[in-house]
Amino acid sequence: MTMSSDLNEAVDKLKSSGVRITPQRHAILEYLIKSMSHPTADEIYKALEGKFPNMSVATVYNNLRVFKEVGLVNEMTYGDSSSRFDYVTTDHYHIICEKCGDIRDFHYPGLDEVESVAEYVTGFKVGKHRMEVYGICPDCQSASKH
Repeated sequence: MTMSSDLNEAVDKLKSSGVRITPQRHAILEYLIKSMSHPTADEIYKALEGKFPNMSVATVYNNLRVFKEVGLVNEMTYGDSSSRFDYVTTDHYHIICEKCGDIRDFHYPGLDEVESVAEYVTGFKVGKHRMEVYGICPDCQSASKH
């Protein structure tokens, strides 16, 4: 999938859900799809405020809520900082740098069966799962060597 096909697909999904596509909404969505950094609402606002001087942080939050309701983004909360937003493309996991907070995606097919194993072992009806791996990113590793 290319960025533009992801964007067109996302816009179509919003339209079919009855969501009007405003220039701000389009720009926020485009930023989320382009960004691999799982940005906070504030980061999105700061990146787009030059292009949309009348846009507020509340506008960004409201649009992220709409995207979340439609199933285009996941809100990632870690309790200690602002929520981060992840454009949803496929099931994946996150690795997080303990120094700078950088978050990267990775997919590990071996974990796909964890939900069925959890159901079998516990009798629960599993709805979803989340896994995070923590470590030090390559940039922070090289910075500490100097």
